[in-house]
Amino acid sequence: MKRLFILLLSFLLSGAALADPVQKLLEEKNVDINPRYLLQDPNGRSVTSEEFYGRFQLIAFGYTYCPDICPTTLVEMAAVLKALGDKAERLQAIFITVDPERDTGKVMKTYTEFFDPRILGLTGPLALTRRAAENFKIRYAKVAESGSTPGNYAVDHSAGMILLSPEGEFIKKFAFATPIDQVSKEISDYIDAR
Repeated sequence: MKRLFILLLSFLLSGAALADPVQKLLEEKNVDINPRYLLQDPNGRSVTSEEFYGRFQLIAFGYTYCPDICPTTLVEMAAVLKALGDKAERLQAIFITVDPERDTGKVMKTYTEFFDPRILGLTGPLALTRRAAENFKIRYAKVAESGSTPGNYAVDHSAGMILLSPEGEFIKKFAFATPIDQVSKEISDYIDAR
């Protein structure tokens, strides 16, 4: 709180744009993101964050039974790929499940291909899924209504898309429902700068 106050005070004294100190504070908060994962692709092959060295990664966490946030995020991810045109070859879009009990490799493949075949769905054992989510500071938890059957539950989870550099370093988290034009332009600018 004290740090936010100091940033806001310096903003008022300097006349700088509010977005800059706030963005800086948000970025500093995400410094402790460890953008590493070890999961499985739809064929059961192990995939790590290093697999895509040399390409940007755009990552979202969610699950296939999600009624609204995840389909919306994947529609946006597909739109970003389309907007990037040929530049999309330098970006790997990834959807990581937070519900590995139901989201098998086959389920993930069918689901992600519906939105765009370039989106790679990753799943894995519960422990590795939890580790990946913790590394990316993604919160999730099962939510079941009392008296519901064991397999009938929702998963409350963090939303948004995370961009990694070609070296696998965290660049930015795009909040849920950030306009597609803005996401596409920022990613395009990052690609052009390389």
